[in-house]
Amino acid sequence: MANAITVEINGIGPVLFEHSKRAKRVVISVKPFKGVRVAVPYRVSFNKAEEFVHSKMDWIKKQLEKVKQYEREYDSSSGTNEVIDKEKARAVLTRRLQKLAKDNGFSYNRVFIRNQKTRWGSCSSKNNISLNMKLIKLPNELIDYVILHELVHTHKKYHRKAFWAELDTLVGDGKKISSRLKKHGIILY
Repeated sequence: MANAITVEINGIGPVLFEHSKRAKRVVISVKPFKGVRVAVPYRVSFNKAEEFVHSKMDWIKKQLEKVKQYEREYDSSSGTNEVIDKEKARAVLTRRLQKLAKDNGFSYNRVFIRNQKTRWGSCSSKNNISLNMKLIKLPNELIDYVILHELVHTHKKYHRKAFWAELDTLVGDGKKISSRLKKHGIILY
């Protein structure tokens, strides 16, 4: 049995079907520059998964249109294709993290600067902060938002009301800024 197949579906284009040990149900994702992918549990056949895709055609087409818009914006925006100097990113982001932590009374353990594809930053249970080197492509306000978001996680590990309240005291409307940040998610890919 094949672990993956690509099927050309009218109105959508190529769709990658992949069996996944982690999938508990059939999951469709539409990602910029990658297209449509369907994670299929091993107990489900690719034919059944394809039937599911056909039942979700309207949703997939809407997602593809959004993705195409992101791709157009990405291609037309200046500087997004440039190679990032990891050492420069490390210096800039570490310096900014140190300043924001000091100015706002936060402490953290270690900092890691990584080239990640799915997240801007994270804070471990040991208060190690990991920042995506691609942050340096963002406006300063969004860089500060991500860093402060992770610093708040040194106090509050979950995204509950108390977390957002503390973040809001630092950045204003955290959820509003978070939605602005999502528009820049294309950079991650």
